[in-house]
Amino acid sequence: MSSKLLMIIATGENEKALTGLMYASKALSEGWMDDVKVIFFGPSERLLIEDEMIAKTAKEIGAVEKPIACKYISDREGISEKIQDLGLQVEYVGTIISDLLRDGYVPMVF
Repeated sequence: MSSKLLMIIATGENEKALTGLMYASKALSEGWMDDVKVIFFGPSERLLIEDEMIAKTAKEIGAVEKPIACKYISDREGISEKIQDLGLQVEYVGTIISDLLRDGYVPMVF
């Protein structure tokens, strides 16, 4: 079984997003998984700039493993710079997600 996690935060609901982020944060800090990647995709990207707790948790994760937000969506919403200001990468994630899945990362989607 793979011990590499791909956490995709896609929800626009802060409680769901925070649940996924809390697991990702603990998995990194406690060594529950060998590697954890976090990708913000879709409505969760707006949460990054509107919800202080989501932004704070994403920044904390970024101290260990820099999260990525989908550039296509953030550009469409006009929020790419604001997400980058939080210290996150903004990239086109289609290929990134596909490569991680091929490399054996197990996806969890919140």
